[in-house]
Order: sequence, then structure tokens, then C-alpha cells
Amino acid sequence: MSQKNHQLVRDFFRALASGSLSEDLLTGDMTAWTLTGGESDKAKFQGGVNLLATIFGGTLSYHIDAITAEQDRAVAEARSTGTLVNGEAFTNSHVFCFRIRDGRIAHVAEYMDPRVVNAQLLPLMKTVMSSA
Repeated sequence: MSQKNHQLVRDFFRALASGSLSEDLLTGDMTAWTLTGGESDKAKFQGGVNLLATIFGGTLSYHIDAITAEQDRAVAEARSTGTLVNGEAFTNSHVFCFRIRDGRIAHVAEYMDPRVVNAQLLPLMKTVMSSA
């Protein structure tokens, strides 16, 4: 089971970088928590992922440093990099904690350096959301 969970986490990061978390990765009642955004349901989380793709213009990528998985939980240490639509280079370090049910992600919690998010991502997200 842990190998399947390792693969699910790898698939999650590929989908996250592409800006589209498909339904086959997530349970119907999936929830999320992020350090900068708090609790969200699946629709809100997927919307945030789409918004990220917009402000990175397809350049966001994740490098997984480590995955630890057992039973219904997995933890991944990862680094994100990309170029924002304003031309700024972006990097951040993350820890993602997953709860897995029936081969899908039921909950994800993301911890990252909030200073980077507040300084670089939030201003762009606000601009994109206000023009939408």
C-alpha cells in the first residue's frame, strides 16, 4: 500500500504543477488546509490550484525531496520553483501532509514559508481575482 501512496503523492505534485487536480486523485469530500489560507473544501482548493497555474503561466514545478507513507497517511517534503507572470523568480519549501482513503486524497495540509507567499503570490492572486 505504501508504494501506491507514494505514487499518489507524485501524481498529486504533477497535477498541482499543471494547475489541474483531476477528480480521480481526490475523494468527493476532500478537504484541505494551508498555512496562509486555512480550511477549504475541494472546490475552493481546486480553484486555488487553477489560480496558481494562472500566475505562474505554466512554469511551476515541484521537486520532491522525500516521501514517507504508511497506512492511510503520507508526508512529502518538496520545493517549488517557477517564474511568476510579472517575471519574478519564485522558490519555496513545503511540507504536505496527506490523508488517503480508497486510493485517493481525502485531506491535504500544506506548510510553507508564508513570507514568500505573502510577498510574491498574494499580490498577484489579488490582481487576477479582481480582474476576473
